[in-house]
Amino acid sequence: MRTDTPRGTLPAREHLLAAAADLPVLDVVIPVYNEEADLERCVLRLHDHLARTFPYGFRITIADNASTDRTPEVAAWLDSAIAEVRSYRLEEKGRGRALRTVWSHSDAPVLAYMDVDLSTDLNALLPLVAPLISGHSDLAIGSRLARSSRVVRGPKREFISRAYNLILKSSLAARFSDAQCGFKAIRREVAERLLPMVEDTGWFFDTELLVLAERAGLRIHEVPVDWVDDPDSTVHIVSTATEDLRGVWRVGRALAVGALPLDRLARPFGDDPRDRQLSGVPGGLARQLVGFCVVGALSTLLYLLLYSLFRAGGGPQVANAGALLVSAVANTAANRRLTFGVRGRDRAVRHQAQGLVVFGIGLALTSGSLAALDAAATGTSHGTELAVLIAANLAATVLRFLLFRAWVFPDRRDAAAAGESATARPVTDRSPHPYRSPHAYPSQHACPSQHAYDTADFRAGEAADRTSDVTTQLRVVPQDNDQRNAR
Repeated sequence: MRTDTPRGTLPAREHLLAAAADLPVLDVVIPVYNEEADLERCVLRLHDHLARTFPYGFRITIADNASTDRTPEVAAWLDSAIAEVRSYRLEEKGRGRALRTVWSHSDAPVLAYMDVDLSTDLNALLPLVAPLISGHSDLAIGSRLARSSRVVRGPKREFISRAYNLILKSSLAARFSDAQCGFKAIRREVAERLLPMVEDTGWFFDTELLVLAERAGLRIHEVPVDWVDDPDSTVHIVSTATEDLRGVWRVGRALAVGALPLDRLARPFGDDPRDRQLSGVPGGLARQLVGFCVVGALSTLLYLLLYSLFRAGGGPQVANAGALLVSAVANTAANRRLTFGVRGRDRAVRHQAQGLVVFGIGLALTSGSLAALDAAATGTSHGTELAVLIAANLAATVLRFLLFRAWVFPDRRDAAAAGESATARPVTDRSPHPYRSPHAYPSQHACPSQHAYDTADFRAGEAADRTSDVTTQLRVVPQDNDQRNAR
């Protein structure tokens, strides 16, 4: 199922067509700062590997972010000596700033980066970018913490890496295994919309990029790597760790309040197989039931705790109403985000108002059960009250789920898909070449020895407004040479 892509969403992933050598499929960025001793050797090694093993056109881009030694001269020489090498000079430090600037100006459909020390074995480069070329994934990362990875590094760095990823899993619910491995790739149309949301310009850039992509539902492919740590690394562990923890707090807070427009990273309806509806099976019912049960169990515990607390200072009806009100607000907010996947602040007040109506129904059930218990027997124990309330809450929970699903948070995908289909237009290819893009490098920069980009000129809106899909479906027509088929 293919429809026109609505403005502001990602196009459907498609297989990239192998293009001519002067139009690269892959752009590998190497951010450097004062690397005059290792830059030439590492770039020559990477170029030799790609020329021998990579079946598509490629480019190597050296992103010099404010080096103060001879790194700019070495980069300029490599630019002039090797056709597939480009160099760019930025006047401000920051690995994230360098990657964002170069990636936002690149015309290659697949963008990657790796550290200049080439700690990662280069045989993992093709497995890294293959899922992006094929259209299977949106981002790809190398992982030193995968079971089949082979890593040589000291216990200090091993502990720090594992502790950092444990923090990400516990605080931001990250599911990827290695955030800081300097070996990553991304499809360009994803980068165009994702980069303006990433605020960090330093070492936390990788983590923020991955967390936002994962929360938006993009597919992240992990590749186990062979890694040999560089003992001469200039990374300052303490200051980097401090900045990363600040970034974790900032991103976690933004996600909690729904301040990020992650819906801009959605794929068109029909791109995800979960969009396909089966007759007689409501979409997402099983997942919603699991989420609702988890939220309901936690809400029940909160309700019982609050009821016991309020009961110590008042009657059962007042305690029940107060506990149910507080737990209902928390329950609606949790179900809105976790169970039904509603993000952002749009319609949040309306959802809470509808949730309060559902709360009123639950209040009537539980209050009615307490009134019936009081009429049936006087002087009942606290334990009996709790048992009756648990039974009443179970009945109210079933009704609450049905009302949430059908009234408060109805599934609007079918209506949206119908609206898109009604306004769909034929998809035409306006590009003279599958990789020629209006966002390519400026013509005056076709073969420069050195380029300078002012990062202050980069506007987030430029990346957000790009809507052209520059990928092309790969069509393979097999040739049948079997003479037996001529009969």
